[in-house]
Amino acid sequence: MRRLSTPATDAAHFDAELTRLLGHPLATDERLAVAVSGGPDSLALLLLAHAALGARVVALTVDHGLRPEAAAEAAMVGSVCAARGIDHVTLRWEGAKPAANLQAAARDARYALMRDWCAANEVNWLATAHHRDDVAETLLMRLARGAGLAGLSGPRSSRDLGRGVTLLRPLLGATHAQLVALVADAGLQAVDDPANSSPRFDRTAARATLAATPWLDPARLTASAQHLAQAEAALDWAAGLAWESRVEAEGEVLWLDVGGLPDEITRRVLLRGLRTLNPDATPRGPDVERLNAACAAGRTATLAGVQARGGPRWRLRRLG
Repeated sequence: MRRLSTPATDAAHFDAELTRLLGHPLATDERLAVAVSGGPDSLALLLLAHAALGARVVALTVDHGLRPEAAAEAAMVGSVCAARGIDHVTLRWEGAKPAANLQAAARDARYALMRDWCAANEVNWLATAHHRDDVAETLLMRLARGAGLAGLSGPRSSRDLGRGVTLLRPLLGATHAQLVALVADAGLQAVDDPANSSPRFDRTAARATLAATPWLDPARLTASAQHLAQAEAALDWAAGLAWESRVEAEGEVLWLDVGGLPDEITRRVLLRGLRTLNPDATPRGPDVERLNAACAAGRTATLAGVQARGGPRWRLRRLG
């Protein structure tokens, strides 16, 4: 297996990290899809995955139709793949684009397109090129927004995308500089997306703050995010125990006995109740906090199509 660049970004390390995330080596009849935009991070992911897995890799590029250069960038990724015998697919985001929150909508569309392609082609694993600097930037942005513990935990190393597809982030231990160097060593010219330096986006400000503030060490910020993720997992475990012992179902009604529980566990049990009665619910954190406060005060309130009533035991029922 050919070694590439530094130990954090060589093929053997990539293969070991992928095995750790999967819990087993990728089977010889399985494929790994990798998201490749043409930027240095995703090109590095492509090179590492190909060096480790060979023909089992398929590259997915999403053309959002937002910039005239996007089609040429997708074609460039296609030519890089063709030169290495890597299968490549370009997916296009069709239809009208929203005027507000365009970046978030584009991200959601990108994941949906790649997930659906993977599901349709019996590919269970999709890898993206998120790295250590992304984790540090995300932590700063979410601190500025007053995020809770789940938000401060940063990008997870894996998560379920639905339809039998799991998202993997095998490069969280690598830095952006290492990935840039790997691509340069391969003689490739990466795409420079102007969105990465646009002052309109919070991530640009976070990136500039990190670059200008030496004591904000991305490695230490990433370690903090990992500790927060462990705390988040522990609280979820505790909330699960509380759910099993403190919640009763009566037909379409849930009864919650939250007396004496810590506030955070109570909030998580309440949120799980909302999602149990309305699986499509995606309530915002501040809204859940307001509902929690109303129930704690013995009042009745509604959120996500669910009515919650406080008292000695809280009563939740779906409306409609």
